[in-house]
Amino acid sequence: MPELDTLNDDEEQSGGNLHGSAAAAVLLMLFDENEAAQILSRLEPEEVRQLGYAMYDVADVEIEEVNHALDKFVNKARRRTTVGYGATQHIRGAMTKALGQERADNMLARITPPTRSTKLAMLKWMEAQDIATAVENEHPQVMAIILAHLEPANAAAVLALLPIDMQDDVVYRIATLGPVSGEALDELEEMLATAKPAAQKGTSSQRGGTGEAAAMLNNVRKDIEQRVIKALTKRDKLVAQTIEEEMFIFDNLIDLDEKNMGALIRGVDNDILVVAVKGANGMLEAEMLGCMSQRAAQSMQDEMEDRGPMRLSEVVDAQKQVVAMARKMAEQGAISLGGKGEDFV
Repeated sequence: MPELDTLNDDEEQSGGNLHGSAAAAVLLMLFDENEAAQILSRLEPEEVRQLGYAMYDVADVEIEEVNHALDKFVNKARRRTTVGYGATQHIRGAMTKALGQERADNMLARITPPTRSTKLAMLKWMEAQDIATAVENEHPQVMAIILAHLEPANAAAVLALLPIDMQDDVVYRIATLGPVSGEALDELEEMLATAKPAAQKGTSSQRGGTGEAAAMLNNVRKDIEQRVIKALTKRDKLVAQTIEEEMFIFDNLIDLDEKNMGALIRGVDNDILVVAVKGANGMLEAEMLGCMSQRAAQSMQDEMEDRGPMRLSEVVDAQKQVVAMARKMAEQGAISLGGKGEDFV
């Protein structure tokens, strides 16, 4: 977890020194209850759980280990900057002083990035089973809105707990979900028996879409994924195809091992492969070239250089063809795309 591991970066673990969550727990226990509560309130649920376990584990820590944790914290703090903290207030204040209230408001309305709705934020503190139980008798549209406001892994866990005959309907509704009014979200919060303060009237939440549906399906078991995609294809072939395309993109090829990458490369037409690899990021290009013989890799590098600049549309089309071949070979059992633990025994 990045936030808690900052005390562990660039450090070698040695002796009884505390690292990561343990070091963070020691620091947190040095604050009084109110100060510690303020820090905990800014963390994600999993971070709070991790820190909670660690705080019990370090209850009898030695003074030398406390000092070591403090030293690491101070060293990290010295390398940090405060740029970004309170940035919104700073930008608004500077704009207002420079342009005046009205002109600053107009400018900020155009340049301020959209913020995600904080409604239904309580969902991240709920267990998948509790969420599934709360929505089991609700309309599929309600289920879709709830799942669209969860992180993909949590949404996948809830989806797996829903009735099988409803899963594809819920995924379809997520993929085609439009803006949800603030009033509707208020009703959902009330349904979930929360005590969160109501947000400003007129606000709405734009969640859902094929991207979120794809991210969720990337986290479910393979059998659920296949069943849902098959049902979606019968219902709306275009939506199903779009979700599939977003579930596995060209950059995901970096996760293939050398054997599977090599098999894929051999299965793709060389002209298509040259264009696709030329537009790949540095790491993926190196990975793909590394799966070739030295002679073949050099030949491809020469071809990419000879091609010169290429249109982005041409590169994207070639990469889509490579991904399509990867999917086809995976369906035939020629390669494994991985990504789902239960696919392996």
